[in-house]
Amino acid sequence: MGSVAPLIVTALLDEVAQERFDRLRREHFPPERNHLAAHLTLFHHLPDDPAVREALAAAADRPVITARVRRVRGWRGGVAYDVAAPELSDLRAGLASAFVAELTAQDRAKADLHITVQNKADPAAAGRLHAQLAAGFVPYDVEVVGLGLWRYLGGPWESVERYAFGR
Repeated sequence: MGSVAPLIVTALLDEVAQERFDRLRREHFPPERNHLAAHLTLFHHLPDDPAVREALAAAADRPVITARVRRVRGWRGGVAYDVAAPELSDLRAGLASAFVAELTAQDRAKADLHITVQNKADPAAAGRLHAQLAAGFVPYDVEVVGLGLWRYLGGPWESVERYAFGR
């Protein structure tokens, strides 16, 4: 099974989109809880196993994916951007079938593609931010340029490897 610290897999966004979501996260995520850059998580808990790295490298042998940032979603204490990307969902489903024996219940569930810019905040502040970001929101496209592999360190993540698409 490998290391005790689980691995996390994210979709890597183009530089402009990453900067935009990072800025929103810096501005609105409670600072004492903001240990990470903005991210689009595909898997939350995989074993540290060479088979995971091999599967990610193989999955990255494909063109860049266009994803649609389709709406702003709010909940009690948080705000995220929902993302629709059928090709990314298909890629994730293929990886999930390869890792099926190792998946947690959270990772077995249907992928909920989103980028959180606020969480565990004051509910009133989250409501105001949701209203502010949703007002006049127009869906737009971003590029998914690869896959990121991270090690969970109890809050912060450590970058393990990046798998760029288009190679």
